[in-house]
Amino acid sequence: MFRFIRELQEIYRSSPPNGYVPSVSPLPLSLPLTLSRLRQTFQNSVDLTIRDICLSGRKAAVVTIDNMIDKQILAEGILEPLLTYSFADNTPEACFQTISEKVLYTAELMALTTFEALEESIMSGFAVLVIDGCEKAAAVGIQGYASRSVSEPESDIVQRGSKEGFVESLRVNMTLMRRRLRTAKLKFETMTIGRTSHTQIALCYLTDTVSKDILHRLKERLNRIPLDTVLTAGYLVPFLEDPQGRSVFSGVGISERPDTVCGKLTEGRIAVLVDGVPSALIVPYIFAEYFQSLDDYSNRAYFATFTRFLKYGAFIISILLPGLFVSLGTYHPELFPTLMLNKIAASIAATPLSLTTETILILFIYEIMREAGLRMPQPLGYAVSIVGGLVIGDTAVNAGLIGAPTLMVVAVSAISSYVVPNLYAPSAILRLVLTLTGGWLGIWGMAIAVCILLVNLCGKTSFGVPYTTPVSPISAAALRDVLVRADWRILSRKKAKIQDLPGAENESGKEHPHE
Repeated sequence: MFRFIRELQEIYRSSPPNGYVPSVSPLPLSLPLTLSRLRQTFQNSVDLTIRDICLSGRKAAVVTIDNMIDKQILAEGILEPLLTYSFADNTPEACFQTISEKVLYTAELMALTTFEALEESIMSGFAVLVIDGCEKAAAVGIQGYASRSVSEPESDIVQRGSKEGFVESLRVNMTLMRRRLRTAKLKFETMTIGRTSHTQIALCYLTDTVSKDILHRLKERLNRIPLDTVLTAGYLVPFLEDPQGRSVFSGVGISERPDTVCGKLTEGRIAVLVDGVPSALIVPYIFAEYFQSLDDYSNRAYFATFTRFLKYGAFIISILLPGLFVSLGTYHPELFPTLMLNKIAASIAATPLSLTTETILILFIYEIMREAGLRMPQPLGYAVSIVGGLVIGDTAVNAGLIGAPTLMVVAVSAISSYVVPNLYAPSAILRLVLTLTGGWLGIWGMAIAVCILLVNLCGKTSFGVPYTTPVSPISAAALRDVLVRADWRILSRKKAKIQDLPGAENESGKEHPHE
């Protein structure tokens, strides 16, 4: 038992992530040795293709991964020029220089000097030319694997705006951003993460607005990620969060829209694109940005302000309404209006469960229905929703198992949580916790829980930027785009950058102890 407890303590002990230093070995000068090592590394995989060629008497080979390249470009743009060109000097160095300068006219041509770079280029869809006796290899970019076409994001829909969303191809996503920000100050930096997956990521930022300190810290955290595989952007989020101020809310934003990301870049944010993921991570990210959408800036200012108030109100209703209903019905029924109290009292008297148990049960059933409808095929998902709404809801009320007021409260709370979809996960957890708190400690317990939540929000930071800025600490210039969305004639006067917000300058210069 004690050994089991010690193992749990060792697993969950907070420790700084240690990155890994990849091994580096030079390319063998012998072509047979290089090819033999490649076959051994790939374990004679069927998709490893090696095409032996001869460059005016000098042996060479073109190595590719099948179905990750454009075979027509390989045949017409690489093999044909190499096989038909007559090399005056067939020494390894002369052949490599002639190929780089005169033979191959591809846009992407890199010189590789290590075996690890050779492996990574092959697995990334490059055609690698290896020459016998040469200490360098040439990687030619002819990627041609199938990818999804650009389409409208399914979870981030706007009424007025672009219908283009990110796709799984990293290069296409970079192009979508470049089309919207046609400035030389938009910079992309690529990195590779994952010991096994070798996932390529790209950092996107504007050189004139980004905070150099935040950029440096982001690179350090990315370099220290100790993961073997990175299959989605969510793998990186825990390593990008600030270690202090743990919370159910995230300091890393996510978006599927290139226009939204470009808007964040103009404010000094940094976007992280992950190859194979149709979304981008945004850092730093503050709480107020959850309630902002692209439609706010396409509509008139008064209507955008109205919808923003709706979003804040819906979030408060989604987390507080069930808990308030349970606490008032259990400990403070006198606060209900008389007619409503009679209805609620009759409903409670007709059901076998307590009000707290009944509310928790309905919340649990709703989450089961939501998860089932989300994971099942789309036609079956509609059927699950209909069955859940009609059979489980109406039949349970008629049978006297649950009360109609409780079902109504939970339904309103659940619908309100979808007004701000990016906050659904925190809303679901907070709704459950506050319901238990209200049923156990009453309205005073709810007040204490809300105070704890506010303290947690005020104590959280995202790369040194206070999470509740510009409300706390307050900034008059930035408040014009928080609760109220000012007119564009006011917003265009001065754009608030993330490093200019109160508290960001002082905090961003501090290095955390584990960094």
